[in-house]
Amino acid sequence: MRHIDDQELERLIEEVTREVLVLLEEGPGPKGPSGATPLSADNFASRVQPVLSAGADRLGTTLGVAPTDGTLAHTIDHTLLKPDATQDQIAQLCFEARKHGFASVCVNPAQVKLCAELLKDSGIPVCTVVGFPLGATSTEVKVFEAQQAIREGAIELDMVINVGALKSRDYELVERDIASLARACHAGNAILKVIIEAALLTDEEKVAACQLAKVAGADFVKTSTGFGPGGATAEDVALMRRVVGPSMGVKAAGGIRSHADAQKMIAAGASRIGASASVKILQEAEK
Repeated sequence: MRHIDDQELERLIEEVTREVLVLLEEGPGPKGPSGATPLSADNFASRVQPVLSAGADRLGTTLGVAPTDGTLAHTIDHTLLKPDATQDQIAQLCFEARKHGFASVCVNPAQVKLCAELLKDSGIPVCTVVGFPLGATSTEVKVFEAQQAIREGAIELDMVINVGALKSRDYELVERDIASLARACHAGNAILKVIIEAALLTDEEKVAACQLAKVAGADFVKTSTGFGPGGATAEDVALMRRVVGPSMGVKAAGGIRSHADAQKMIAAGASRIGASASVKILQEAEK
């Protein structure tokens, strides 16, 4: 009998669960516009109960079903990366993160120390960006930037890949760039998210970028900086999730301004959302 490793087992569980849920959508009940009962956060528990009753011990966790409103905040990196952000605005960002329990605050490196002080003992991590927004600095500069940020209190770092090197098919350089940052982050007990700036890439290049990030030891792949020619799309998120599988995080960022936007990204496979409209998204969720 062929041995199945943990990663393949997770993939099989996810695929089987997807297929069963598709069959469930074809069953009796109120129909949506497509003729199938829409699968949503509200009906998810009841819809998967037949799967559990049939003997399933667990369900795939990367299906991307939107979490309940009470947990939505825990998927959002509350973000302020504008170059003119004031200290008062950063303080407000941290206050909102404490109030709502966001996954992190994401700020430019110059604001890391202030955020670390404001969020001390709150349990809210400080996230910052490296090589941002172009990714065109040298690996050595990125590593120094990461180490400095970690010393000042950052626990999560979102780096931008060398997009030009990727498009030149210099995959060795891209992998070395990511791996160097991954080592620096993990040595400082921080996690690394890799921004691929999907709007600049072909689908083939998106796949290559995600594969390189996975091989290089990154913890997440992320769609966009929010400063490029386009933001997150559900199609890109779904592609990235397929490439990295269940073992890595996928962060959707750029242009996510509503609860509906966030739900689309989570349904496509995002495990983290980067947004500056975080409070508005939660308010819409409550309504």
